[in-house]
Amino acid sequence: MYKIIELIIDEKDSMSGIDAVSVVESPAIEENFIHLSKHEVELKEVDQEKRILMGAALVPNKQIYRRNAKNEEYYIYFSEDTVRKASELFLMNSNQNNATYEHDKKLEGMSVVESWIIEDEKQDKSAKYGFSLPKGTWMISMKVNNDEVGKDVKEGKVKGFSIEGYFADKLEMSQMTEEDLLIEKIKQIIIENENN
Repeated sequence: MYKIIELIIDEKDSMSGIDAVSVVESPAIEENFIHLSKHEVELKEVDQEKRILMGAALVPNKQIYRRNAKNEEYYIYFSEDTVRKASELFLMNSNQNNATYEHDKKLEGMSVVESWIIEDEKQDKSAKYGFSLPKGTWMISMKVNNDEVGKDVKEGKVKGFSIEGYFADKLEMSQMTEEDLLIEKIKQIIIENENN
């Protein structure tokens, strides 16, 4: 049986949270985005010129398979509260223009232009676009002013969003001693001073 680890936002760590959204072929949350293009224009939902991708950035309590450098297999998940905090911090830290391609190549011309938490699965805007996601899911719409990405979306080379960021392991956080916490705080102060 695999270990299941809840990831959380460490509110004492200014580095904690989501730095960027990556467009990927295989999103870990196993939810593809939809390309708001000609098909949706026929439904009068979106103008074809808008070049908008919509999809889930984070789904609460969804177990996501991982394998670490030691080849240990485990699952991670984010609580509904952590998903909400992550979505808020993402915008509060002005990260809406930070995007990558497959977590590798920094992208220009990509911006999160809409962000919301699903409050009602049936009445939510996402349901109008065919999504069936649980309450607490963080949805985003991303403007694509990047011709390479636009082409890859049309060709099916990218199918969803994946987040990039720093989260704490809730179990490890609860097992940290006061000394460990002090060391982490000192590290954080050093990092903040180096960035200023």
